Amino acid sequence: MPATQTLAPEVQTLMTGLAMGESPRWHEDRLWFSDWGAQEIIAVDISGKSEVLVRVPFFLPFCIDWLPDGRLLIVSGREGLVMVRERDGSLISHADLRGLSDKGWNEIVVDGRSNAYINGGPGIALLTPNGSVRQVADSFAFPNGMAITPDNSTLIIAESHGKRLTAFDIAADGSLSNRRVWADLHDGVPDGICIDADNCVWYADVPNKRCVRVREGGEVLQTVNADRGCFACMLGGPDKRTLFVVATEWRGMEKVAEVAQSRTGRLLTVEAPAPGVGWP
Repeated sequence: MPATQTLAPEVQTLMTGLAMGESPRWHEDRLWFSDWGAQEIIAVDISGKSEVLVRVPFFLPFCIDWLPDGRLLIVSGREGLVMVRERDGSLISHADLRGLSDKGWNEIVVDGRSNAYINGGPGIALLTPNGSVRQVADSFAFPNGMAITPDNSTLIIAESHGKRLTAFDIAADGSLSNRRVWADLHDGVPDGICIDADNCVWYADVPNKRCVRVREGGEVLQTVNADRGCFACMLGGPDKRTLFVVATEWRGMEKVAEVAQSRTGRLLTVEAPAPGVGWP
């Protein structure tokens, strides 16, 4: 395996004082993300100007993505609901996942066919445009970040405790098949992920305090080191060549409230070698 290229000297800080950032998404010329600890959804532009767009009544997790009509979807993970933010700003229930499981839900990604995939303790659920919900995969070692290739043919999911990225083929009806290891990460612990135009994946890594770019098969191409846990990453900016990283000091699940109150979270940026593609 070739030597890892470290990009740490080029890392810039765009925002500080976050409670616990997650689920970054580039949307309408700004980076949107969930600040789990503050129960807020924030949008920030490339210059660092930010605003709170939504305040939610639930605590972590609440990951986000958009319907094709521009309405914001928010996963209320503990409650097992997918909420939608209507144009008047109201939050209403869009889908109920409790019939599938009461184990809690996490990440969401909406693909180019308007299918939404939501993962969590039970596995992966598919929410179709007509509102039907069904489980399409199960048995993961802590499912986390997800991304879909730009041709809507492949879903990649991070298995944090499995230290791997797992891929599925996506059928025309949204079903998943041909499960396989996309990349064995050895000592990597993947959290949030995104795909670039070279068909590489960036993954955020909390315990190793870094973001890593890998090829299919696991070859490490680049590493961005940080001084705190990297929870998620997203390619965005005017040419989608800016890697945004949400990073926070991590002291374990039992001290989540303490970490949130400390507001050690930061939004970091670094220029990437290839632009972001796919979904989200």
